[in-house]
Amino acid sequence: MASTSLPEKDAQPILQAPPTPVVPSYFNPVSPFFNAYDRFAAWREDLGLPHPGSVENLQKEVKATHLSNYIFDGARADLTKSLSGNPLFQVTHSFALGSQTAPPSYNFGAVFANQKVFLQGSVDHEGSISARFNNGWSANNVFKAQAQLSHQPDQNMIQLEHDYHGQDFSANLKAVNPSPINLTGIYIASYLQSVSKNLAFGVEGLYQRPTPQTSELALSYLAKLTSTDKNWIATAQIQPSGILQATYWQRLSEKVEVAADLQVLSAPTRRDAIATLGAKYDFRAATFRAQVDSTGKVSALLEQRFVPAFAFLVSGEIDHFKNSAKVGVGVMIESATMTPEEMAQMGMGPPP
Repeated sequence: MASTSLPEKDAQPILQAPPTPVVPSYFNPVSPFFNAYDRFAAWREDLGLPHPGSVENLQKEVKATHLSNYIFDGARADLTKSLSGNPLFQVTHSFALGSQTAPPSYNFGAVFANQKVFLQGSVDHEGSISARFNNGWSANNVFKAQAQLSHQPDQNMIQLEHDYHGQDFSANLKAVNPSPINLTGIYIASYLQSVSKNLAFGVEGLYQRPTPQTSELALSYLAKLTSTDKNWIATAQIQPSGILQATYWQRLSEKVEVAADLQVLSAPTRRDAIATLGAKYDFRAATFRAQVDSTGKVSALLEQRFVPAFAFLVSGEIDHFKNSAKVGVGVMIESATMTPEEMAQMGMGPPP
């Protein structure tokens, strides 16, 4: 049988394609500018810098330890009723009387929240309405809106805000009472960037335009230093007008936290400084906060929770320089319409 193979002189060599050059993943053939930006973005990603948090929460740990947001006087009662656990929906009745600084008041509030949307609204006995809306429409973007309506025109307020959280930075844009007609209002922009695993720097700009003819711009610079184990945080904020604020927070143990705050005003017409030192101790079913500052005020707050749905509060403050004192007592009662099985699924304790 005849062979069908070609003779060696008629065989053609097989041509192989040249190897494809390896192009870096950050190479962008559209523009050298984009190519440089992609190189810079890849270099930042390789550094593995942590997220620094937001400018709004720069002093979150200090505020949670001090009494500035918790102190009260007189008598108060907060009655909360949970109507749903997932999504969260609850209503609150708040009563306050006997305060030396505020008249007796009643406030009704409601909260609705799920994984993306947060809604909160309240109305008091005078008809003043406040509302808040947060929408996390992506993993990195959060839109916020706040409004306050009152019978007094100078107390009406609307605030629009947007947060963007990157891998190692955060940015925020805020507008208070903006007017699309003449662009009056207050506009705030902030940016916080991690430069190392422990250090972050930021800047915040405040632009005020009360009338179309007048405007003012003020810049403040921020720094945040965090330990590697997250057990202490130091922050600083300085404004060109001569205002300096420095804070320090440290977790001494799982139950004890301490915080210090220093505010210095160095202006041509006024010089002043206030130092505040506070501590927070978490017991098994109670939380105790104590605070002392350089103005002669000593204050304390005890929150005792007897059962998961009932808490008793005692607050006190002594001003040694003014020779005055304030005392407050309060209760917080929570109730739910969910069954014990539904509460167990939500990780909540049984109702009383």
